Amino acid sequence: MGPRGVAALTGVGRIALGSAILAAPVALTARWLGDGAEDPLVIDLARGMAARDIALGVATLLTLDDSARAAKMQLACAAVDATDAVATLLARRALPPGGAAAASAMAGAASAVSLALARALAAS
Repeated sequence: MGPRGVAALTGVGRIALGSAILAAPVALTARWLGDGAEDPLVIDLARGMAARDIALGVATLLTLDDSARAAKMQLACAAVDATDAVATLLARRALPPGGAAAASAMAGAASAVSLALARALAAS
């Protein structure tokens, strides 16, 4: 599978994850956020992040026909995921240890994948 195919899968994955969090924000953030996941403010923030991921997924899919635009979109996704990783690391003392580590690792890996896709798409 080429970079466009992988980018399409990441876009669909973002839409699926965002949709799942919108549908069940507490259930899908409790391991990451612990007891705080039930706070109404945290639920609203989780829904905002879910909407962001849906928008990034849709934008990813809409830019796949143009390599330059698709590469720039992947850079935006990489920046968002890197920010999530750093923010989680900064808050790790207030979060469940396993959840903070897993969320940071996932966000960091997603950022690295998006960077690699940006390079591959720019070169195609």
